[in-house]
This record gives sequence, structure tokens and C-alpha cells, in this order.
Amino acid sequence: MDRRHFLSMLGLGAVGLTLPGVAQADILKQAAANPNIKPISGSWFEFQHPGGKEGVYWDKDLRQFTAAQWREKIREISETGMEYLVMMNVAAHGKAFFDTKLAPKFEMGCEDPIETVLSAADEFGVKFFVSNDYWGPDLDAHRMMTDRELGKKRNQSMEEIYKKYGHHKSFYGWYFPNESWLDPYFCDFVIPYVNECAQVAKSLNANCVNIIAPYNIKKEKCDDYFVRQLEQLNVEIVAYQDGVGVGATRLEDSARYYENLSKAHQKAGRSRIWADMELFYFEQTTHGSLLPADFNNRIIHQMEAISPFVDKILVYQYLGIMNKPQSKAHAGLRGETVRLYNQYMDWYNKQNFK
Repeated sequence: MDRRHFLSMLGLGAVGLTLPGVAQADILKQAAANPNIKPISGSWFEFQHPGGKEGVYWDKDLRQFTAAQWREKIREISETGMEYLVMMNVAAHGKAFFDTKLAPKFEMGCEDPIETVLSAADEFGVKFFVSNDYWGPDLDAHRMMTDRELGKKRNQSMEEIYKKYGHHKSFYGWYFPNESWLDPYFCDFVIPYVNECAQVAKSLNANCVNIIAPYNIKKEKCDDYFVRQLEQLNVEIVAYQDGVGVGATRLEDSARYYENLSKAHQKAGRSRIWADMELFYFEQTTHGSLLPADFNNRIIHQMEAISPFVDKILVYQYLGIMNKPQSKAHAGLRGETVRLYNQYMDWYNKQNFK
């Protein structure tokens, strides 16, 4: 499932998870002591959720953030050990988050949120993958990948964004947010879309590092045809959505999918494989607002399943799902988001990460 399209699928998504035949306390103890579990290296990041009701608990808070609060939030995230942030979108609902003739400006509590977060990322050593999209009237990924006029608008926005913000050392690369799905391969229009975005990105900065995040890994078929597709894909990082939060992937199956995908990437010898791991569950099981899952009951097991097969684990997402206690830049629900922050940091601080 592509969470950016807000479709509903049945499956595991609840806050708790019980594996049959094994005591939950024993599972947690074993997972917590596993030295091979990778930490969370970064998160998706948005100024406003692109659509639907999923971000209802944090959108208002983010809309009212001052420049000081955006800086504080970047500092807060950096304290968790995360070093990468993936900007979901530079536009939403027909409006842009920066001054441009391409669209009216989204009214926020901060005059230039993109400048603010990139400046803060410079200060705190965080790397940003900057988005180039959501210029369309809706979230139709097929249309945004194939419509030539939208493509021209996207390319123009990249030139404007890089001219305006490219001086920041935190501007690490680009995120191409119109996500592809595996069925079991990439659709024919996906590779031309990604490669066109990459061509524009490299023309602006040949050293940029770019990322995409495909979904529907349960349909993977990592045969020679898929390997050839990976060989044609001009992108440095592919961060597959694990699909556990939306219920598209059963937790007990995710390791097998990532193992197969990892082998395909090794054969292709091109892009690195990362994970886009989901921290949430749906308030109404398969739809509605996103709520923080429980670290001890679920998230640690997602990390354990993924870790052997990916270079980095990114998450969707810190904003609105995790908050430091007494944060001056709180976004989202109070108790649940602080609970997840405390759970993760309690585990993280017991590890020997360098």
C-alpha cells in the first residue's frame, strides 16, 4: 500500500502484536539484547500531510510552528541519533511551502519553513533529501509520473528550489515522492519518471544523493527481470516501505521480502537498499488518523526483521508520532507520542552505537 494515496488494506496494523507460542516478554528480551538490530537513522518529514485524515492530530500544530519551533524540532530529532530527513513534499493542496509563481503560498506560522529547517539541519548535522513534488491537484501517482505538463512544473520547481536553497550543506539530495509499487515489477512508466527526475537533479548538482520509496513489497518477484529494472534505475537509494503499519505486510513475512530484495540489489550492483519502516497504526484499523505503535510490542520486531538486509532504517515518521517530553515543538497527541519517544530512547541508550 502507498500511504501517500491513503488506500485501505487489511492485515497487521494494531498497536500490539502477539506471536503464537512464545511469551511476549521473552520475545522483547531477546530482541532488545540483539546487537545486530540497526537503529533508526532518519525519518520522513512534512510541513503538512499531503491528504486525507491521517495527519489530523499534527497538521494544526505544524501549521502554527514558528521558525524557533522548527529549529527546535530539528535539534530534537538530531538528539535521537537520526541523521537523515526526507522531505515529503514542497507543495500540498494546491499551495507551495515557498515563494514561487508555480502556486499560491501555503500560510504557515513560519515565513519560509524550508529555509528554516535546512538552516537548522546545517547547524545540527542533519542531511535532507528535499522533495520535488505534489504539484498536482490530487495524489494520483500515475498521473504525476506521466503527465507532461506536471513534469515540466516539477522540473521547474527543482531549478527554483536548488537556486533558492542549494547552498545549504544539509541539502544532501532529492526525494522523488510519487511512489511506485511492486506488482511484482515496477510499472513501465516508473523508470522513465525516476530517471528524468535524476537527470534534472544531477544537472543541478552532480554529487547529489537521491532516494525513492516503493511499496507493496509482498508482491516482490526478485528474478532476472526485476534485477534488470534495478540496473536501469538511476537512483542511489531505494527505501522500500515495510507496509506493516498500513497492514499490507505481515510482520512475520517482512524479513523474507527484504532478504529477496537485498539479493536483487546485490545482483544489480547499483542502488543501495534502505527501509522505510512504519511507526504507526490506523486509528480505525484500516483507515483514519495515524497513531504511534508500541515500540516493545511491535516496532522493535520490525527493526529486527529488517536489519540484516538493509543499510539504513528510515521511518514514517517522527513528526506527529514521536515527541520528546516537554518538547517546545510538540506536534500530535500528547501521551502516545511521548510514550513512543521514551520507549525508543530507552532502548537506543542501552545500545553501543557509535
